[in-house]
Amino acid sequence: MKNIKSEYPIAVALLVLGVGFALEHGAVEHGGFMLWGLLGVILAAIIGVAFRIAHHAEVLAVRFGEPYGTLILTLAAVSVEVVILVVLLQGVPNPTLARDTVFAAVMFDINGILGLAAIVGGLKHGQTKYNISSANSFVAMLLVAIGIGMFIPDFVPDAQWQVYSIFSVLTMSVMYAAFLRLQTVEHRTFFEYSSVTEEEAHDTVHSPNALHVGIMLGAIVLVGLLSEVLSVLLDAGLAGSSLPKAIPAVLVALISASPEILTALRAAQNNRMQTTVNIALGASLATVLLTLPVIEAIALFTGERIVMALTPVQGGLLLLTFLTVMNNLHDGETNAIEGISHFALFAAFIALVTMGLM
Repeated sequence: MKNIKSEYPIAVALLVLGVGFALEHGAVEHGGFMLWGLLGVILAAIIGVAFRIAHHAEVLAVRFGEPYGTLILTLAAVSVEVVILVVLLQGVPNPTLARDTVFAAVMFDINGILGLAAIVGGLKHGQTKYNISSANSFVAMLLVAIGIGMFIPDFVPDAQWQVYSIFSVLTMSVMYAAFLRLQTVEHRTFFEYSSVTEEEAHDTVHSPNALHVGIMLGAIVLVGLLSEVLSVLLDAGLAGSSLPKAIPAVLVALISASPEILTALRAAQNNRMQTTVNIALGASLATVLLTLPVIEAIALFTGERIVMALTPVQGGLLLLTFLTVMNNLHDGETNAIEGISHFALFAAFIALVTMGLM
């Protein structure tokens, strides 16, 4: 009974889904408060379901331990992101949506999550330690993945984009498969941390793993259905308005990152910076190596090129982000000062989005 009650966000989301399907056409016609009010309710429902997905992923993560725990958490978040992104791509044509979403996700994960967690952990514990090998591994893979997926496409002519897309899909798939192998076998110790107390372990042994997996999969499907309504309302709300066009991308990144933020902050408060590093950098890597191939595959299937090349502003902010993360994550310790530097970059990202420059 306790487990059933804890799933009330999913039950509420099902109710919201029914209301959304019933009212979406009326909201689009009337616009104004009805449109944005319903959009806000749908968005809140999606975030609520995303938190339940993250909860079940955390339970499985505790049971399987590291590095499988982080993999489960990041894959759950990226699955939500991919589902929403694919649904939104079916709406009004937006060739830069995928690029802007991946970029926003990296900003949320590295500058937002890592920055906040470093501030919280630094203020409470001073210098917090993590395994430097994991940070180096993540950054090395991220640099190559973003270079192949988001820098080089700027130089690929339209006549050859399909050939490069096939290469990109195959390369990123191999990279992620290889990284999973190294992360879970040969270099497993790089990503391990001790995070489970006896009480935590005891709290998660009562329900079968299959139940958590089933609820997660059902919740992801529910997110997709809610996203259908969200897509219609967003397209109507942004049509002819002066609002920043990057809003859909930022919303998708926010939805997938929200549960991760809380998990990372809890870890930082408990002096487990390794958890934060695994979540922040692992989620960024999973977003690039899993989202981009899916989007490129859709582009190949439809025959319409999707813009993945970064704008100069995005490229500059991403360069600053990587210079900062390589400088800060070089000694196996982090502190509040380093966290502030990351969060300042995240604030710059939000400011540029608000100004319509992203």
